[in-house]
Amino acid sequence: MDIKPQSLEWQAAYKLMIGSILPRPIAFVSSLDEKGIANLAPYSFFTAISAEPMLVCFSPMRRGKDGSKKDTLQNIEKTKEFVINIVSEEFVEEMNNCAIEFESVVDEFEQVGLTKKDSITVKPPGVTESKVQLECVLHDVLHFGDHPGAGSLVIGKVECVRINDELYYDGKIDSGKLKPVGRLAGQMYTKPLSDSFELIRKR
Repeated sequence: MDIKPQSLEWQAAYKLMIGSILPRPIAFVSSLDEKGIANLAPYSFFTAISAEPMLVCFSPMRRGKDGSKKDTLQNIEKTKEFVINIVSEEFVEEMNNCAIEFESVVDEFEQVGLTKKDSITVKPPGVTESKVQLECVLHDVLHFGDHPGAGSLVIGKVECVRINDELYYDGKIDSGKLKPVGRLAGQMYTKPLSDSFELIRKR
């Protein structure tokens, strides 16, 4: 099967992407609007860029109904700050509930029952239930259209990595204690450590 994306409606192209690029880590992004109202939303187009400087990125797509920007993107463009909270098994239901399209005046922390954690280097709060938070300032944002199906690339410079003490050892993070959750296609998620294996890189 050979498929050219330009021959598809964007929804069909999207299904091919999320069905082949997996598992995907989840950026659970907290931000503030100009009035100080918190927003919390998950994004599974998320990865690292570099260690020096420490840069990470995630891609919020435009709304499917009208191509408008989601609250997270609007907040970050205005305030230049955000926190990426790493998702663990213990609060995956609450994370999923934050994917609901609430009105912009709704504080998702309060709506779904997650706890705010004061950040050290930025104004948006982190998620207390998250075992790792990346406090970021906006490095750059690139836009790739303003229509349904289009998206943006938000690049953040990590100002502080906050790690629960029990996860941190010898300069590393114990991924077994982190219990991360990944995104698959459709409504499916995965526990990526449940069937992991070691493969030594040859030198």
